[in-house]
Amino acid sequence: MRIEHKNIVLRDMIESDIENYVRWFTTETKWSDADAPWEPIKSDEETERNSWREYYEAVKDIPDDARRRKFEIEWNGRHIGWVSSYLIDENYEWIGKAEEGQIFYRAIGIDICESDVWGNGIGTNALRAFMNYYFENGVDELYTQTWSGNVRMLRCAQKLGFVECNRNVGIREVNGEKYDGLTLKAEKQSWMK
Repeated sequence: MRIEHKNIVLRDMIESDIENYVRWFTTETKWSDADAPWEPIKSDEETERNSWREYYEAVKDIPDDARRRKFEIEWNGRHIGWVSSYLIDENYEWIGKAEEGQIFYRAIGIDICESDVWGNGIGTNALRAFMNYYFENGVDELYTQTWSGNVRMLRCAQKLGFVECNRNVGIREVNGEKYDGLTLKAEKQSWMK
């Protein structure tokens, strides 16, 4: 599947993406300083290559009509990161899979791993395209989660109409400083106006 929006493309993973993931999770990890710096990346090339090869084999034949949880971001023909979604419960905590009858919400996130393209609106366009994808496929509200020190993500979320709905004060420590964990919400009805 392929979604074009302004200057970016959201697409399914291709085999050549594996080597980018190996690099992003071993040597070029600067992107993780904004994502979750309290969870340092500690891996090696062989582990990452095997893990991403296994992931690619699991997703390479997904039919076009199946709802995606993840897309790769391409800009000017270059693979630069990904958008993904996950489930959170009524307490805004991550859940791997919703149990029958359990209340859950869909959260989305983005990682642009190529630092030379940061600050050009690419992330906003990619997340907007991902939001459109979910809103056009039956989802009425979306959430995103970040920390109060991730200024770029907070600006992006604000541009896209996300509004803070939960704050956990001081739960993230980065470089000796405490930051808040934030959950923000965007609704289809306000998005489509």
